[in-house]
Amino acid sequence: MYHLLLTKQTFLATINYGKYTMYYGRFIMLEGLFGNIIIEKIFFMLYVYGDGYPLGLAKTFGEPVNRIQQQLRRLENAGIVVSRLVGRVRIYTFNPRYPLLNQLKALIAKAYEFLPEKEKEIYYRKRTRPRRASKPL
Repeated sequence: MYHLLLTKQTFLATINYGKYTMYYGRFIMLEGLFGNIIIEKIFFMLYVYGDGYPLGLAKTFGEPVNRIQQQLRRLENAGIVVSRLVGRVRIYTFNPRYPLLNQLKALIAKAYEFLPEKEKEIYYRKRTRPRRASKPL
């Protein structure tokens, strides 16, 4: 059975052979484990940058802010992430007191290794600080 899934950023074709499924296009690693693609994106972003805020995540991935906020709230209620207010912005990070944090980060790191380089360049290697004024472009 063939199944095609088209999204804004990716093209994915899956072919089901009985109990085995082969994926072509974007790799889906953590979505099945955590329930949706937004959580996978949040985990990768927190793994790479250490922290993040909902509007920044929404702009990076082209997703509605309320979907990002809903999943961050879900993760915070589960104790996986914690938030703090910096001015009027709520910043989220991994909860250092979460008992399975090291194992979770190891899983995310392993999954991140398998992301295509193109996807890493687009989403997870953005500048986080301004360029020096005298530095040429």
